[in-house]
Amino acid sequence: MTDDRTPATDDRPPVGDPGATPATGPAAGPFAAAAAGRRGRRTPVWFMRQAGRSLPEYREVRAGTAMLEACRTPDLVTEITLQPVRRYGVDAAVLYSDIVVPLAAAGVDLDIVPGTGPVIAEPVRTAAAVDAMPVLDPSAVGYVDEAVRMLVRELGDVPLLGFAGAPFTLASYLVEGGPSKNHEHTKALMYGDPGLWDALMSRLAQLTTTFLRVQVEAGASAVQLFDSWVGALPLADYRRYVLPHSRAVLEGVADLGVPRIHFGTGTGELLGAMAEAGPEVVGVDFRVPLDEAARRTAAGAGRPVALQGNLDPAALFAPWPVVRERVLDVLEAGRAAPGHIFNLGHGVLPTTDPDVLHRVVDLVHEETESGTAA
Repeated sequence: MTDDRTPATDDRPPVGDPGATPATGPAAGPFAAAAAGRRGRRTPVWFMRQAGRSLPEYREVRAGTAMLEACRTPDLVTEITLQPVRRYGVDAAVLYSDIVVPLAAAGVDLDIVPGTGPVIAEPVRTAAAVDAMPVLDPSAVGYVDEAVRMLVRELGDVPLLGFAGAPFTLASYLVEGGPSKNHEHTKALMYGDPGLWDALMSRLAQLTTTFLRVQVEAGASAVQLFDSWVGALPLADYRRYVLPHSRAVLEGVADLGVPRIHFGTGTGELLGAMAEAGPEVVGVDFRVPLDEAARRTAAGAGRPVALQGNLDPAALFAPWPVVRERVLDVLEAGRAAPGHIFNLGHGVLPTTDPDVLHRVVDLVHEETESGTAA
């Protein structure tokens, strides 16, 4: 087992600090080491959607408050973000928010409908609608800045992850008018009018970059770019219609010196191209083993890439011996990457037993701190 000062596996300096690893603070912990492609004192663990519906304390504190309103209330965001850190002892917190928050802040007429998801009042399918797309002014998300600053003070040495939806996923909501299984309107626009598509994606890349920069400049230690729906595309289409815009977002925050995680679902065939976009870490869903993901991402990026993932969220409903075995399998496969952040292969399901998540955190820490998987 190595310590946090072990050199990265490629010749790039560690993210955020070309010198020695700091002795204290979020940049000194296991998460920062893994994100920089180094083996730290243990494998860090956090869960996508760790703050939210699976926690009874969350349901209690958010009772009677609409989702968007909750995301605009710094005190509430702070409490909800801290809940899983207190309960599970995870190695990172993730800002409680939603990927459509910056769209709403910019002036897009939308709502998050319980049981459905984001619903857009007027879908964006014409040149006039794209031209009318508003620009996000950082002051419009001042409540996010405030919440991040509050959280950084409360979290101490625990890093806070900011996040945003990637341009393709935001575009799919805007064009479809809401969630879609087939993305028929999105693909019709993308294939039928590539110039208009690129114009829309460029505007969304700018909006997303602004939203991420607000979070980092307020103190977030890392960011994750979510592309929830991009697995609906074949590789050739991803390269033509999506990769340039995702790369633009990641490059747009590169100067801030924090680790950038790129995650999507159903993206096994896209992992190499996602690594090409330039993140320090690629998040892997549960469909591809991490050792194979390590091969694909290294081939795409031309260097070994740190990975995040990738236990199947549904596996948490199995008997504990099965869960334990699968956690250990993920840890073993993760050894193929220069750095590994343990996570699920998608978000925590609403009916997940919090006690099982706590046991998973303890297991990952115990196994890797003892040297079994580190």
